[in-house]
Amino acid sequence: MNEMYLLNVEGVKKKILHGGRGELPEFKDGSKLTFHFQTLKDDFERMVIDDSRQAGIPMEIIVGKLFKIEVWETLLTSMRIGEVAEFWCDAIHTGMYALVSKGMRRIAEGKDPLEGQKHRCGMGNMFDYHSTGYADLDELQRVPQPLIFIMELFKVDDPSSYKRDTWAMNKEEKLSAVPVLHSEGNRLVLLKRYQEAAAKYQEAVICLRNVQAKEKPWAEDWLSLEKLIMPLVLNYCQCQLELGEYYEVLEHTTDLLQKDNGNHPGENVKAYFKRAKAHAAIWNEKEAREDFLRVAQLDPSLGAAVKKELRLLGERMREKHVEERQRYQGCSSTTAAEQNLGEGVGPGAENSRILRDEC
Repeated sequence: MNEMYLLNVEGVKKKILHGGRGELPEFKDGSKLTFHFQTLKDDFERMVIDDSRQAGIPMEIIVGKLFKIEVWETLLTSMRIGEVAEFWCDAIHTGMYALVSKGMRRIAEGKDPLEGQKHRCGMGNMFDYHSTGYADLDELQRVPQPLIFIMELFKVDDPSSYKRDTWAMNKEEKLSAVPVLHSEGNRLVLLKRYQEAAAKYQEAVICLRNVQAKEKPWAEDWLSLEKLIMPLVLNYCQCQLELGEYYEVLEHTTDLLQKDNGNHPGENVKAYFKRAKAHAAIWNEKEAREDFLRVAQLDPSLGAAVKKELRLLGERMREKHVEERQRYQGCSSTTAAEQNLGEGVGPGAENSRILRDEC
């Protein structure tokens, strides 16, 4: 049981420490593997570099999704449920370990694993010797070396048995998920559960953006995807209006209008209207009026709605000016009274001055 033997992969040896249960699982593309691992140096002391049990977080990888340490999929798919095995991996398989370990450690520390990461491909990062922030990982990054991985596989989920994160979906799955997410968002809006609805619309947008990122910008397929994205973003903005997140609405509607450049006038009207509402909510009177008037210009049938919004805007601005004037007058009256007290004579005036100074 404890004999080391070669897997059918160059530079990998396996030793079974504890036999697993049943037959070897069927590892389909999209299967989720959950496991714990230890990483040790291949030296006399076998110093532990990482231990997922100490971090308290089991690892998960998706079969067929090219995990950065590609050999890990090979190791895990040689195991049965409940099996514990030790793998020796040559340096040709461990070059990316320092970067992966950095991300896992940051997650365990409650930090963003991507913070400060350079926008470069994995191969570029392999030869980028900037510090990881961890001395032991910096050493591994400078000089890739053989490592020992002790792994325990304790769960294999079939692709259809769990909700897959967006990043784990292929193109067809992402496109299929969008109408489902859109419909679910609409249902939640009817229930006035705007925070949850916004999350559904946002997830749908992420699916489409991920697919769009692989298309040539402004090409036909890219534009078709942009057309699907616009109503989802507008729905998201409507939720943010209801939640009082006005600056986020301004950011997203402005971005839509700059990108669209008049190609979808119907969506433009909605974007201008929502942006106008956000401007009005944060007292940007000039910008709100400009956007409301643009709405009426683009779609005259909305003239009555725009007129109503402009009337409400005017009323709110007048109320604000009255409040500010009253506040200013109140401050002026207080200042005048204090000056009169300061100019008074006799013990009464002096006592008033002393009391005022004590306050």
